[in-house]
Amino acid sequence: MSAVQVCVRCATRWPVVGAPAQWCPGCRGVLMSPTAPGRLEPTARRNFRWVARRPGVVAAPATEPASGDDPTPSYQQVPRWGLVDPAPADLSEPRPTRTQQLAELAPTLLVASAGLFLAGALAELFRYGLLLYNRTTLISPAVLAVSDSLVFTFGVLAPLVAFAAAAASVAWLLDARRAAWARIGRVDPRSSAAVAFGCLVPVANLVWPGVFLTELAGVEPRIRRVVRLWWSTWVAGGVLLVVSLAWRSHDSLQARANGVVLAMIVDLVAVGIAVLTLVVMRRVDRLDLGGRPRSRNRWVVAA
Repeated sequence: MSAVQVCVRCATRWPVVGAPAQWCPGCRGVLMSPTAPGRLEPTARRNFRWVARRPGVVAAPATEPASGDDPTPSYQQVPRWGLVDPAPADLSEPRPTRTQQLAELAPTLLVASAGLFLAGALAELFRYGLLLYNRTTLISPAVLAVSDSLVFTFGVLAPLVAFAAAAASVAWLLDARRAAWARIGRVDPRSSAAVAFGCLVPVANLVWPGVFLTELAGVEPRIRRVVRLWWSTWVAGGVLLVVSLAWRSHDSLQARANGVVLAMIVDLVAVGIAVLTLVVMRRVDRLDLGGRPRSRNRWVVAA
C-alpha cells in the first residue's frame, strides 16, 4: 500500500513522494496529508486515505493545472438545444371593406352636416331680420350681398354634405344589420341592394329607412324608442322640404318672407335629423354621443 494525498477541491489523487505537500499542483487546492510513517492516527482525525494498488501499477498521472477562466464556448452551427418558441399567431385584423370604411365616416359627416344646416338656419334668420329692418329703412347693398352669399353658400354645402352623410349612414346600416343578425346566428333577410334602394330613392326613403331600423330594433331592443323618434322626425323633415319647395312659387313679398322662415325651420329639422341619426348609431354601437363606451349604472341597496 502506498500513501496518496487527495485534493479537497478537484479530488485529484497525488502519490506521496518524500515529504507530504500542502497544495495541489493542479488547482492549488489544499491536499490531505498522511501521518508520519509508523504513527497510528485516529480515523476521525485523518485528512487522508490509503489506496491499495497491485504491485507494478503506476499511479494515475496528475491532471494539468487549470489555466484561469474557461474560454467562451463556440459552436460550428446554431445550437439546437434549448426552448423552442412557437411561431407567433397572426393577430393582424382583416382589412376593412369599402362599406366598413365608408361607415366609419358616417359620424363625422353627420356632425359636419348638422353644423352646416345650423349655419344655414342662422343665415336664413339673418335674412329675415334684414327683411324686417327693410320695412322702415333701406339696406346697404353690401349687407344684402353678404346675406345672399351666406344663404347660397350654406344652401349648397349643407345638402352636398348631407348626401355624403346619407350614403355613409346607409353603409353603416348595412354593417349594423349584418352584425346584429350574425350575433343571433342568422343572416340578414334583406339584401344590400334592397336596403340601399329603400334608403336612397326619393319618396321611398320616407318609409323604408324606418322599416329597416325597426327590424334592427327587433334584434337590438334598446333602440326602439329612439328609432320611433328618428322616423317621425325624418318624415316631418321630408314633408317640410316638399312644402318649402312648393312655397317658392309664390311671388308676393309676404310669401317670400314666410318662405325664409320656412327654410329656416327646414334647416333646424335637418339638424335634428342628423343628431338623431348619430344617436341611433351610437346606441346600436353601445357608445355615447361622443363615441366613448357607455358606462352602465349599477343600483345597490344602501345599508
